[in-house]
Amino acid sequence: MTKILSIGAAVQDVFMSQSDEFRPVTDETLHEQVLKLEMGAKADVNKIVFSTGGGATNASVTFARQGLEAEFIGAIGDDPAGQAVMADLDREGVDTSDVSVSTKYNTGYSVLLLAPNGERTILTYRGASTHYKVDDFAIAESDADWLYLSSMSGRMDVLDQIFIEAKQQGMKIMINPGKGELKEADKLKALLDDVDVLLVNKDEMQTLVEGEDLEELVRHGLDLVPTVIVSDGPNGVCASDGETIVRAGMYEDVEVIDRTGAGDAFGSGFLSQWSQGRSLRESIVFASANSTSVVTAIGAKQAILQKDTELHDMPIDEQPLGGR
Repeated sequence: MTKILSIGAAVQDVFMSQSDEFRPVTDETLHEQVLKLEMGAKADVNKIVFSTGGGATNASVTFARQGLEAEFIGAIGDDPAGQAVMADLDREGVDTSDVSVSTKYNTGYSVLLLAPNGERTILTYRGASTHYKVDDFAIAESDADWLYLSSMSGRMDVLDQIFIEAKQQGMKIMINPGKGELKEADKLKALLDDVDVLLVNKDEMQTLVEGEDLEELVRHGLDLVPTVIVSDGPNGVCASDGETIVRAGMYEDVEVIDRTGAGDAFGSGFLSQWSQGRSLRESIVFASANSTSVVTAIGAKQAILQKDTELHDMPIDEQPLGGR
């Protein structure tokens, strides 16, 4: 059975919704919609949901629900939020034996204010999930086949050491870098020699390579890693494994309840299939379906797909790569 180790953040999420105060308003000075709360006022909230999140824990649940061996390594605090994270992962059958417990920092904690259109404003305390040390990750003790990484809060020294140890263990690597890593674009590019699959959005890819459209960015990305996936929100996704190039639209037009975890569901959904030898096309379809499912419920884990969920067709095209 394929085993995937996920490393990254673990947080407690608290979702507040069904409030008249959370309706987005248009700010003409900013040319965008914003959430405005009057200073000193009280805003009534009619629904509250407690959940857990963090890119790596969300990914671990996808892997577990797809029948893979899933292991999570990250840092939590010695507090109720940390207990909630561990309880969720234990319930899903994720191996948490190498999780670090900080005595100095609390578990990461987010309060999410949900607008009626599914967009959200997030207040985040990152806590233990950002105070990493190189020796926090017992990678040498893991027998995983793949390593899945979300943001490491820009700790490039830690990321470098993780990659070194993972390769020493013979692991393949997929990374969905966060803002911290992308701010260090040159350092990140130097580390991509060890990466097998890179997932970023269009704007993020443009910090790493030249290109205007998705296909151009993907083709240039193949100079960095063997498999590249570039997303562009409602405009779909483009991916290549060096042999074919896939362009896909939206899986399904659904009512968006909460966008939290959609990116995590896509990335982990892709790897859950790719790691088992599925084709690029099949892996993109499942990734898209998983991401679409997640936005139909509050919380990043609630609607992650179960194994053997029946999928339907979607707008997708696959062609030989050519031109390289």
